[in-house]
Amino acid sequence: MALNKKGSRRITVDGIEYRWRIRRKPSYMQGLCWTPLTYAVEAASGSEPGTTLIVTSGQAHPSNWVGAEAVPIRPAHVAASIREARDRGWEPTKAGSPFQLDRSAGFIAQQ
Repeated sequence: MALNKKGSRRITVDGIEYRWRIRRKPSYMQGLCWTPLTYAVEAASGSEPGTTLIVTSGQAHPSNWVGAEAVPIRPAHVAASIREARDRGWEPTKAGSPFQLDRSAGFIAQQ
């Protein structure tokens, strides 16, 4: 599955260009702060889409409905996630199922 180019941002990590995107509207669970924010990353080069990286962050979606404080996802966080996923075996140019990376340690769901 390829990321939509509209709304995605480019980032270069270790000489490889990627695109990443946060879902504009939170899912129902993210809106109520029951689950943390997720974002998707994929390699920007190549004619065929590769494996998408799905990163589960440890913070609330900025558009949550309960007013929980949300810290923005910064490019440094995305770059660190990409490096960690590659160390764990993510191969962005090969086709396959989405690669899940959970960085949500410490996330506390709102009641």
